[in-house]
Amino acid sequence: MITAVDTNVLIDILEPDPVYGLMSKEALKRSLREGVVVACEVVWAEVSVAYAGVQDVLVNTLERMGIQFLAISREAALMAAKCWAEYLERGRGQGKRRIAADFLIGGHALVQCDCLLTRDRGFYREYFRDLRVISPQEVLQGG
Repeated sequence: MITAVDTNVLIDILEPDPVYGLMSKEALKRSLREGVVVACEVVWAEVSVAYAGVQDVLVNTLERMGIQFLAISREAALMAAKCWAEYLERGRGQGKRRIAADFLIGGHALVQCDCLLTRDRGFYREYFRDLRVISPQEVLQGG
């Protein structure tokens, strides 16, 4: 099984987040036991922002964690564009605004992976309906 991991899960673990850190860590461990865990360039870039001066340390840390780099394919980018266009057509603007990065992560997971590990399950389930979305909370509850 190939699991794509979202930025929020990695940040939960690396910071560590007092609320979500342990939950995300356990979910990531389970995903690693079940197969391969990958992150696309968007996730690597978003996580790297906090490590601008020590990116080599971050790369080593992610590799030790078992996170592999898997670039977004053309097909995945086009899927992201399709879903982003749907979002824009619906006139979404209330609440949290979504940017291209969110759609690229979803397109990558849908086209190139078996599932996405994220805390942002509602968004991905709405715009990437065929994507298997797993949240850390569901993993701990036995889902």
